[in-house]
Amino acid sequence: MSDVGSDESRAVSRLGVAERLVIVSDAWHPQVNGVVRSIENTNRELATMGIEVAMVTPQGFHSIPCPTYPEIRLSIANYRRVAREIEKHMPSYVHIATEGPLGLTARRWCLRNRMPFSTSYHTRFPEYVSARLPVPKSWLYAFVRWFHNSGAGCMVATPSLARELSEKGIRNLMPWSRGIDANQFRPMPLEEAPFGLPRPIFMTVGRVALEKNLPAFLDLNLPGTKVVVGDGPARAELEKRYPNVRFTGLKVGEELAGAYAQADVFVFPSLTDTFGNTILEALASGVPVAAYPVTGPLDIIGEDNEVGALDNELRTACLAALSASREKARDLALQYSWEAATTQFINNIRAANGVITPKWKKAWQFAAKSLPRTKKPGETAGPISSGT
Repeated sequence: MSDVGSDESRAVSRLGVAERLVIVSDAWHPQVNGVVRSIENTNRELATMGIEVAMVTPQGFHSIPCPTYPEIRLSIANYRRVAREIEKHMPSYVHIATEGPLGLTARRWCLRNRMPFSTSYHTRFPEYVSARLPVPKSWLYAFVRWFHNSGAGCMVATPSLARELSEKGIRNLMPWSRGIDANQFRPMPLEEAPFGLPRPIFMTVGRVALEKNLPAFLDLNLPGTKVVVGDGPARAELEKRYPNVRFTGLKVGEELAGAYAQADVFVFPSLTDTFGNTILEALASGVPVAAYPVTGPLDIIGEDNEVGALDNELRTACLAALSASREKARDLALQYSWEAATTQFINNIRAANGVITPKWKKAWQFAAKSLPRTKKPGETAGPISSGT
């Protein structure tokens, strides 16, 4: 993936025009989640490409806690405030990352000013909302179509997700894979009893929240110890329900990397994630993965049982992953880089604004429509190329 889109990048650079990008996101610090990490890593790479990036986030506005999920803040901002924030940066491009209050207002500004814009689909918004509120998913998908189809391109992380969204009527889907910081997340010497706990260590990392389907993991009868790294609205309840599980709380940076590296198996019980950044973090740490055969795990791992196991019976996957290769798990993660993913990202934005014609479009549309429900044995895992 490393030279994906390099021809397009050179073509734009020869124009000698400064590229100024405004990213509007309702998800930002102090939230710790895949959306925030993906944007942070992308912004770092965009800076090395010489692209000026400005963020419009809840940090610049008054906000209130989201009902049923107080860790998420909902911005209170009128149209004029958001318009001023966008306009002061004189953007060449606008990308709207989320469907929240800021995203909705930015969408309105773009349409009013006839400014092309791109969006991204990070979260299964209909599923998450309907799990908390009595709102039919069909209504929520109608909203998602209305929101994303008004833009010039909607970025998604995997072909299987593209296929699902295409079936829901979402158009102009664009590939935007993810990367991994393989210097931070890396194999480390294994301790005999990490966290003072007996091995094998079955670990999951992420928000401790309803949508992560954690009881599917915590209810399993497994040898050794279960460890949950992270924090969230469901943590207190789950700690009471599962006294034999170690809940470490939030870890970041080197402490997080060290925790990953001590796991024997990384367990990903979610059925609703659109990618699974934590899967890449675990693989880069040399940790095999156990998960359900759903969007995210299917796209990254497929049926490659050398790096983990996917099974509709999660316990079966967990036990099978114990015999997977830590070295090959690391090798698979190294196929993903933030440089390549960011090249996809900025070329999607250029294509949405008519600056370039994407070479990947026909191949991606074909992949999204024809991707099998499961990968066949021996089929290469890893990111789909968006090159020629």
